[in-house]
Amino acid sequence: MGRTVDEIMKSLPAARRRKIEARAAALVAEEASLQDLRKAMGLTQTRMAQRLGVGQDTVSRIERRADMLLSTLGEYVKGMGGELSLIAEFPGRPPVRLAMLEPLSRAPARRAKKPARSRLPAPARKRRKPA
Repeated sequence: MGRTVDEIMKSLPAARRRKIEARAAALVAEEASLQDLRKAMGLTQTRMAQRLGVGQDTVSRIERRADMLLSTLGEYVKGMGGELSLIAEFPGRPPVRLAMLEPLSRAPARRAKKPARSRLPAPARKRRKPA
């Protein structure tokens, strides 16, 4: 039978346990949901929806998403009066701040040289019965 996390932690040296617990506490402190940020800014979902030009239900869905476009996240943070920063970190190198991409709605439209071909088969056509 496997061991529990508590059993594993108890088996570690005290110094190692303290280091793990400190890192876990730091990670928890860094974690904040979009809902937490919105509430900290004193905004309701309804007010946030007005700022973003969407319905309250859309704000609720955004706050529950586990995965979203960076442009969506950037617009949400901007709606609260903030700015989203994206940092890339690599071992042995200083962190690099990446420039945010403009949302697609603001990007200039480009025409493709060739029309896109679908990889999906054409839908089945209804067959006519002979008269």
